[in-house]
Amino acid sequence: MTTLERIKEISKKRGYSLTKVNELANLGTNTIYSWKTKEPSFNNLKAVADVLGVSTDYLLGKTDNPSVSNKPKEVDIEDENVIMTYEGKPIPPEDLEIMKRFLNGGMGNDRK
Repeated sequence: MTTLERIKEISKKRGYSLTKVNELANLGTNTIYSWKTKEPSFNNLKAVADVLGVSTDYLLGKTDNPSVSNKPKEVDIEDENVIMTYEGKPIPPEDLEIMKRFLNGGMGNDRK
């Protein structure tokens, strides 16, 4: 799949026309369409990737993972909206409390 085909595909999934992506990325008229016959500059490709919320590597076909980052998401263990599971099963509240104490610096430390 070419870069232009990937851009078309992800644009469609995001509900954008190529013209709209071109506009949101602040590119010159029909810049994206010109990539059918020539390579995009890095800055222009980056602008399109940012608009579409994907990585430049995805648009270039270097990966099939459209994710912008491979970095793990940080989670605040004190956040009550975080659902924690282990092996697909919820972690019992008493075990979560032990894990929180351990992560906060030790079993005998009651810091919060």
